[in-house]
Amino acid sequence: MDSLGVVRNSSSWRPGRHLALLGGTTTAADCQVALRYLVRPSTMIQGAAIAEYEQAFADRIGTRFAISFAAGRIGLSGILRSLGIGHGDEALVPVPTHIAVANAIRYTGARPIYVDCELDTFNIDLVHAASRVTPRTKALILQHGFGIPVDLDRASELGLVLIEDCVHALGSTYQGRPLGTFGTAAFFSTEETKTISTTMGGVVVTDDPQLAHSLRAYQRACSWPSRRLVGRYLTKLLTYYGLAEPHLHRPIRSLYEGLGHRHPLPRPTTSGELRGLKPAAYEQRLSNAQAAVGLEQLRRLDANLEHRRTISERYRARLSERGVAVPRPPEGSDPAFVRYPVLVKDRAAAERAVAPKAVLGTWFTSVLEEALSPTYGDYIQGSCPRAEVAARHLVNLPTHPRVTNEDANAIVDALLDSPSKPVAAASDLV
Repeated sequence: MDSLGVVRNSSSWRPGRHLALLGGTTTAADCQVALRYLVRPSTMIQGAAIAEYEQAFADRIGTRFAISFAAGRIGLSGILRSLGIGHGDEALVPVPTHIAVANAIRYTGARPIYVDCELDTFNIDLVHAASRVTPRTKALILQHGFGIPVDLDRASELGLVLIEDCVHALGSTYQGRPLGTFGTAAFFSTEETKTISTTMGGVVVTDDPQLAHSLRAYQRACSWPSRRLVGRYLTKLLTYYGLAEPHLHRPIRSLYEGLGHRHPLPRPTTSGELRGLKPAAYEQRLSNAQAAVGLEQLRRLDANLEHRRTISERYRARLSERGVAVPRPPEGSDPAFVRYPVLVKDRAAAERAVAPKAVLGTWFTSVLEEALSPTYGDYIQGSCPRAEVAARHLVNLPTHPRVTNEDANAIVDALLDSPSKPVAAASDLV
């Protein structure tokens, strides 16, 4: 996983400063919440924070209903099942995406139909999507990759049930409306690398009372996580805070890496899921302790988003003035970049060049991120050529609240000085 990155040895930084660049959303206030539940675990699993968090999330997005789950992928599974999508059905899915999205469809018995991307947004090619519609197509999953909104006016013209994949897009807007309010339903992620973090977690939002009722029934059928698992999630949140704290980073990282594969912290995706297999304990609920952390992070979301937009604009301005191809969101949209995507000629060379400054993010290194092979998600090689180009050439730059303007400048300078400079046009790679 690439959720930890280290910045070191830049003349613009204080001596000895080490900044973890891809996982810095968590604050000391979040840690205080986590510690409170670790010390007094009687309400760690069930409690009033869950309903409060769900209401706050719905209020934030502007929907009538919000239903929480242990992960965004479980929320997607609940949407599909509540809509009656299953054996013999198809759902259009843009790539690149995560294997967990494909799995959520496959676990219902439905078939993911992969749709290529556009290289100026990394979002769905709606012309290709139209060509993939069949009588069995029941839904179109719209991933707002990196927080860049899909052209929702054009997407609605396809006449399909729209499910918004907002795992990257909390706070992004289209035509003045928050993403998550355009489809029949939308799902969000609060996994450790996302805009806000509860270590793991997901929320579904909708305005449809019947769908919300069905999702509530699905949520009730999901099992509660064990106290041990939630304790591990909270411990991971504390650990990542330490890894991202300049003064604590060095000793905590040494300990973390020294433990290697023996460390007890849970991973976001199981080894079985990476092979397309459904875990035995897949359908789970969000714990009360995690909901309390989510509430704490929602309270400062505006400042979080403002910072991400400031840093993203710094990247855009610095790169575009040097003739680098930058994302081109649709007119009327306002992305809240969870990371800032850039195409480079040679990703490995770019990573090496930037290594003295930072570890670059590498969403997406595959058309189905993290899958041991895309074939485990029934992807056919060559079917989405632009997505395959993106998977070979994408790097992504951090935007979270601990990244300063000086950090952003240093990362851009390192990229521009790299033998594998960012490309001037995506067509250079096709």
